[in-house]
Amino acid sequence: MKKNIITIGGSNSKNSINKTLAEHVGGMMNDIELTKIDLNDFSMPQFSIDIENEEGFSEGVTNLNTIINKADGFIISLAEHNGSYSVAFKNALDWLSRINGKVWRNKPVLLLATSPGERGGQTVLDIALGRFPYMGATIIGSMSFPSFFENFKENDIVNTDLKLKLVELVNQFKKAL
Repeated sequence: MKKNIITIGGSNSKNSINKTLAEHVGGMMNDIELTKIDLNDFSMPQFSIDIENEEGFSEGVTNLNTIINKADGFIISLAEHNGSYSVAFKNALDWLSRINGKVWRNKPVLLLATSPGERGGQTVLDIALGRFPYMGATIIGSMSFPSFFENFKENDIVNTDLKLKLVELVNQFKKAL
């Protein structure tokens, strides 16, 4: 049976470079079932304990949680907004953690971040590396992918060093599944 790998771009941008990177890296794997998560497909209110107590969990949150339950591993690429998670990703993470504090279900996670800049989302990546293990992530590897528009063109990674590093990370991730 094929392993189910979920890709998540930690942004709600319709043209998310993090979604593009996560899906591209997922596509580097063979013999898997790839489930591509777009946060825009899961409607949920801004997290509030009052909303949770009064209305419970939205259909979007419960649907996303059901998909996560079926995962064998995750490839997550985080957008960096003002040095932290995007609001859309943080909101989903907050809701999901109320259903199960081990959001990532102690499964393998390949954690990425990219941006148009030279640091490639390194600040948000550092935050996630510190926090995700407490939320059930078994971090297999991580990488900041700098200067996205210079290093990713025509649906491929054009920087040889970055491509080789990602191939190595994907191989480590596959072994952990």
